[in-house]
Amino acid sequence: MVANPPAPPENPSAVHRLVPHKRRATRIGLVSGGLGAYWPQFPDLLPQLQESSRYVTGRFTALEAEVIDVGFVSDPQEAARAAEELRVADCDLIVIFLATYLTSSMVLPIAQRAQTPVLVIDLQPTEAMDHAGFDTGKWLAYCGQCPVPEMANVFRRAGIPFRSVSGYLKQESAWQRIDRWVHAASVRGRLRFARHGLMGHLYPGMLDVSTDLTTVSTTFGSHVEILEFDDLREMVNSVSEAQVLERVELARELFTVDASVDDGDFAWGARVSVGLDRLVEEFGLDSLAYYHRGLAGEQHERLGAGMILGASILTARGIPMAGEYELRTSIAMLAAQAMGAGGSFTEIQALNFTDNVVEMGHDGPAHLAVSAGNPLLRGLGVYHGKRGWGVSVEFDVRHGPVTTFGLGQDPDGSYVFVTSEGEVVPGPLLAIGNTTSRVDFGADPGRWVDEWSQTGIGHHWALCVGHRAADVQAAASLLGIEHRHVAL
Repeated sequence: MVANPPAPPENPSAVHRLVPHKRRATRIGLVSGGLGAYWPQFPDLLPQLQESSRYVTGRFTALEAEVIDVGFVSDPQEAARAAEELRVADCDLIVIFLATYLTSSMVLPIAQRAQTPVLVIDLQPTEAMDHAGFDTGKWLAYCGQCPVPEMANVFRRAGIPFRSVSGYLKQESAWQRIDRWVHAASVRGRLRFARHGLMGHLYPGMLDVSTDLTTVSTTFGSHVEILEFDDLREMVNSVSEAQVLERVELARELFTVDASVDDGDFAWGARVSVGLDRLVEEFGLDSLAYYHRGLAGEQHERLGAGMILGASILTARGIPMAGEYELRTSIAMLAAQAMGAGGSFTEIQALNFTDNVVEMGHDGPAHLAVSAGNPLLRGLGVYHGKRGWGVSVEFDVRHGPVTTFGLGQDPDGSYVFVTSEGEVVPGPLLAIGNTTSRVDFGADPGRWVDEWSQTGIGHHWALCVGHRAADVQAAASLLGIEHRHVAL
């Protein structure tokens, strides 16, 4: 992973003890270069540029990513060899450092052959030249910006998206922009290799949730694994009493257990939780969306009703779980996880026109790592709109900046990333076994709902910590899809 996981809650529970889900590291290709004709003319230039290149390499290798550094190139032949090495590496993003001027013929083949998104960076040594003391050789170390329009022109004519970050070598604001693209590459890499579990069936009547599974694979490269509740049933049937007791103890560390929790329901939720862990391991899942209606307390109904505890624990480990068969939201949650933004299953619950906030949250799984404090485990005799009963999770997302992030869909079937930025603020919350947060978008909440609903979003999304719209926009660019942002 490139991005760090969300910081612990303000009142930390035992979430930090959960073992994070291991995945393929984000893979960044890196190549630096300049025009070889300069080297015999200005002997001190190449060593200076190579020193800058080593600094750039060091910044990238400090990230929690696999960096494929193919070195410094000086002519089209060397660039072609670098292009082949990067093609074989199958990177999530290729970064080309323009240390000084170089021709577009050295850069274009890298993008063409690798068929991977490219970021061009040009970082001059310092904020400005010492004009009185510089000769031509020293000036050329500051000339990395010169070819940027050339690269952009050629990329456009080749039909290749062009991205660049211009600045100076140790400019932190420039590196923040570069890091944004690395976070975006983490999303691209995570989704390219993701295995999304889909278990049960569509919640009857939720037409917005219905998803064409083929477009998930063709858009993101992900695999969708179709599961049966029978798969989970057999996993749960093999759980031992000792494992149930161990999971109950873990849950007591993770949650404040309300007096409303029935011991039998608690034990059942713990048993299903262990079964879910086995299901994830057996099918190699990175996310899971599920729903089963059930009838008259039969076993599949009880399985569906018993998933909230285990699904919340898995989500905190970085394996997002979404109820109501909400595959697209589980994808958004996984993308948010790749950015280190958490991402908790969310919908609109009510509007508060006195405080100008949108109250949003959901029953079912929640992302424990973004809780404002110790989450509460509450016992419910009925799940609203669903059959069954048992234990449910209740908490408020950490107060401060947040982003709503979901996948919308257009009439042609194409996906869009949709975001809006606000702030979770304190205030009264319902105590009904749901996650609930008060989000202030800085505008009339009714107007926000109207604008948000125009984007093509469904009625579920991920609530993420931090203002992440720029990161999501960059990820959309690398994935070749549109980004829509609601700001009032």
